[in-house]
Amino acid sequence: MQYETIRVERVGNVLKIVLNRPERLNACPPDMALELANAVNDLDGARAVLITGEGRAFCSGADLAARGDRSIAGGRGAYTALTQAYNPLMLTLSRLSVPVVTAVNGPAAGVGCSIALAADFVIAGRSAYFLQAFVNIGLVPDGGASWMLTRLVGKARATEMMMLGEKIGAEKAENWGLIYKAVDDAALQDEAMALATRLAAGPTVALGTMRQNMAKALEADYASALLIEAEGQWQAGDSADAAEGGKAFLEKRKPAFTGK
Repeated sequence: MQYETIRVERVGNVLKIVLNRPERLNACPPDMALELANAVNDLDGARAVLITGEGRAFCSGADLAARGDRSIAGGRGAYTALTQAYNPLMLTLSRLSVPVVTAVNGPAAGVGCSIALAADFVIAGRSAYFLQAFVNIGLVPDGGASWMLTRLVGKARATEMMMLGEKIGAEKAENWGLIYKAVDDAALQDEAMALATRLAAGPTVALGTMRQNMAKALEADYASALLIEAEGQWQAGDSADAAEGGKAFLEKRKPAFTGK
């Protein structure tokens, strides 16, 4: 499928998606959110997803300068853009059946910060930063940030990010536990692809069930989480990969998972 704001390619079993508006630091109008949601819904057999940005930025946030169909100006326009484009994207990312990696090159601001942090593994170049800049223009965090940040780093640090609107550098983000890892800028894309490729070679049913179980557990009590795990184990246990994993263990060899 042809896209206007993103670029999509397959690298082995990895679906690589590049946010592709470098002249706007990959600012994300509603149509980019819709294209991104469509791309991750169309896995076509891919067993992991890698999302990154073209040029000097991952994503500088929603495109506040956009006009016409891309406009999100005013409270009503913002509400419409969120409920019809950005929120569906975030839900799509959360419900994917395969692991997601983001390679954060440069700023990840506003909704771009939310998209970056929606991944299972966030790898950032050392020059990258994460920014909730809404307070600086009299707005409130969106794209799931209020829910996501408090769970990732706790209320105090989430409040710092949202109410002070200051940049959180990649190394600080790693120290906080906000992201998986900070790496040298020159190594970012290779490390992210290597991780995505490793995940794509794993037991896809089990990995997909893991990410769903963790999402559900954030909202569940302990007894419910135990049942969710048991149900997930039933699903994973009936997979071809589980059979292969058990056989490989007994034969003392590396398993060859097929994602089934």
